[in-house]
Amino acid sequence: VQLQASGGGLVQAGGSLRLSCAASGRSFSSLGVSWFRQALGKEREFVAGISWKGGSTYYSDSVRGRFTISRDNAKNTVYLQMDSPKPEDTAVYYCAASQRYGLFYASTYVDFWGQGTLVTVSS
Repeated sequence: VQLQASGGGLVQAGGSLRLSCAASGRSFSSLGVSWFRQALGKEREFVAGISWKGGSTYYSDSVRGRFTISRDNAKNTVYLQMDSPKPEDTAVYYCAASQRYGLFYASTYVDFWGQGTLVTVSS
């Protein structure tokens, strides 16, 4: 499975940005997908996850209520809508997929990583 993340860029605090993760190589609907992020000098952390068919989602406390994860299996794409971002959301964002778990938040469950996309939130 190849994952391609896109949509990063510079956004003002309080604005909005949507990241996309496009998958190719196998049936996308059989994969759980999550977003992780890594800020400069920090460890990679979980942001949001969505189950195979999108019926279940899970968010980290730091983004719950501001970010929304969704998926369109017909387009083999998962989205991360970032509303009201804060400067502390600045990081490289990675999408990741698991063929073993429908909804996951730990990087140990990841089978496929996408390349990162940089999000910079200005104050």
